[in-house]
Amino acid sequence: MSFDRRKEKGPFDIIGDVHGCFDELTELLVKLGYHKQNASYRHPQGRRVIFLGDMGDRGPHCLKSIDLAMQMVHRGDALYVPGNHCKKLSKVLKGGNVQVKYGLEKTVEELAALSPPEREIFTNEFLSFYNAAHPYLILDDGNLVVAHAGIKEDMIGRLNKRVESFCLYGDPTGEVTPEGLPVRRDWAKHYSGKALVVYGHMPVEAPEFRNNTIDIDTGCAMGGKLTALRYPERQIVQVSAKEVYYLRPEMRALSATR
Repeated sequence: MSFDRRKEKGPFDIIGDVHGCFDELTELLVKLGYHKQNASYRHPQGRRVIFLGDMGDRGPHCLKSIDLAMQMVHRGDALYVPGNHCKKLSKVLKGGNVQVKYGLEKTVEELAALSPPEREIFTNEFLSFYNAAHPYLILDDGNLVVAHAGIKEDMIGRLNKRVESFCLYGDPTGEVTPEGLPVRRDWAKHYSGKALVVYGHMPVEAPEFRNNTIDIDTGCAMGGKLTALRYPERQIVQVSAKEVYYLRPEMRALSATR
C-alpha cells in the first residue's frame, strides 16, 4: 500500500514513542475513548490510532506493546510508521550484527524468554509488519504527514534512501555527543510546508506547535508522559509514566554527579 493515503481523512489519534510502556499505552487508549475488543482496541466513533514507531525497547513490556500495535493495524484500528528502534529490531530478528544498547537489550531479553516456536511466530509477524510499513504517510488531502523523526517539505511525495533515513533518524550532523549519541539539526525550525508534520524520536518535555510541526515524544519510558495528538482537533491527551524505566546515557551521567 502506498505512503500516499491522502484520501484517508481521519479522525486520528497520533501516539508518540511508546518504548515498551504497555500499561501507559492501554491507559491512554482508554482515555482517548477506545474500547478493548479481542486483541485490539477500537473507537466506537471510528477514530483510528497512528503509531509513530519505536513501540519496543526501554520499557517493561516491549513485546506486548509491539504486538498490540500489530493487532490494531491488522484489524484496521490503527496505522503505523516505523522508527529507528523498529529497524534495529528487524536486523536482530534477521540475525544481523547489531549493537544491543539504548534500550534494545530489554526487547532482546524478552525475546530470549520466549520458547523457540513463540520466537519464530513473533519474528515472522514482526518482519512482515515492518516490511509492509512506509517511512511516512501523507493523509487528509495532504494536510497531515506523519513520520517517526520528521520530514522536510521538499521530501514529501518522494521516496528514496535519503528520505527514508531522514524519517527514521532525523537530520544528523555527523557529530556525536560525549555519550556517543548523534547530534541532530533542528529541521523543524526551518520547515515551511502546508502539511502539519507530526513526529517523535527526540524526547521533549512538552509538545508545542512549531512552524506547522509538532514533536509528541515526551519520554514516557524515561519517566515523562505518553502523548497523543487528536487530529484534526489538535488536542493533546497525555498519561504520566508509572515509573522511570530507562535513563539515557547523558541522564545517567548527570544523575551520577548529583
